[in-house]
Amino acid sequence: MSIAARKGPLSSVLSGIAGVLLVTGCRHLGPGTVSVDRFDYSTAIADSWKQQTLLNIVKMRYLDLPVFVDVASIVSGYSMETSVNAGGQLSSSGAIQGNSMTLGGAGRFTDRPTITYVPMTGEKFLRGLITPIEPKHIFFMLQAGYAADFILGLTVESLNGVRNRSAAGGSVRDADPAFLRVLELLREVQAAGAVGMRVEEDKAKGQTAVLFFRRDDVPAEIAAKTAEIRRLLMLPAEGQNFVLTYSPARGAGHELAVNSRSMLQVMGAFASYLDVPEVHLEQHRTLPSMEGAVQAGRQDGVRIHSGKQKPADCFTAVPYRGYWFWIDDTDWRSKRALTAIMFFFTLAETGTGDRLPLITIPAQ
Repeated sequence: MSIAARKGPLSSVLSGIAGVLLVTGCRHLGPGTVSVDRFDYSTAIADSWKQQTLLNIVKMRYLDLPVFVDVASIVSGYSMETSVNAGGQLSSSGAIQGNSMTLGGAGRFTDRPTITYVPMTGEKFLRGLITPIEPKHIFFMLQAGYAADFILGLTVESLNGVRNRSAAGGSVRDADPAFLRVLELLREVQAAGAVGMRVEEDKAKGQTAVLFFRRDDVPAEIAAKTAEIRRLLMLPAEGQNFVLTYSPARGAGHELAVNSRSMLQVMGAFASYLDVPEVHLEQHRTLPSMEGAVQAGRQDGVRIHSGKQKPADCFTAVPYRGYWFWIDDTDWRSKRALTAIMFFFTLAETGTGDRLPLITIPAQ
């Protein structure tokens, strides 16, 4: 066989190698990572946010210091290197060594994410935790479709002097019957679309939030319920608009005084529904069980469970002091309450004004 004829197989191999190099050189690594990274990182951030919120609620029941850490930035960098080498030797028909061929390849993939965490500290953060939530933010949540009885029951201490259930100092004060009735009526009036809110511009006082009750195009039974709300909250029977103000006492005739809670108060109220392990109560590691709190939590459908083992099916779970604390995934009321706390945490001005650290990302 001639040398020219014997070159055929080697030429085919070299042509295949050239094709592989061509295809590899035309591939792009970046586009394929967008869908994976975006969903994976967003899921991880959401899960860690829920866990951090629940952990701080549990810590507050143990009189421990709540600590929040924010994910400031995520920079994900990839690099991929490939190489292929080939060599061969064709010998004459009389040569002893015959034909030879060498083929080699190498590849390297690098995933180098840079994640920056910022502890939420400082005066602005503390002020955001202890400052009552603005009443207009609370009622904007109602406008967004959240149930009035749920949102107001979670975030206010009183409406025009009518008091909500309160948990403080290791004891629970039951809500005034009038307050519970108002929440029930507001939910029904809200479902009928007979209550709303708008923001009016006042040059002297700035923006003013206004709550209003509709009088036209509402059924007679809804009009009767709005009249009962006015009576229970000691609002005048006449007039449609009421300015929202923050005050623990009853407001003026045209005002609805809202004694809103701070984020610490909201989290503390949620912590009162915690099932504390008996051994921790016996060892005085936490506040004693608040009388009526657990029973009230079962009536409201809000509950934080505890146990030695992490449950298989849970909305979120955190370990603390040798126990697991969790919210059941089938408990939609508790899930809704935790999610609302996270929303209000963003509405409260708890962010820091500090500049983020400079990140240097090396070229790859």
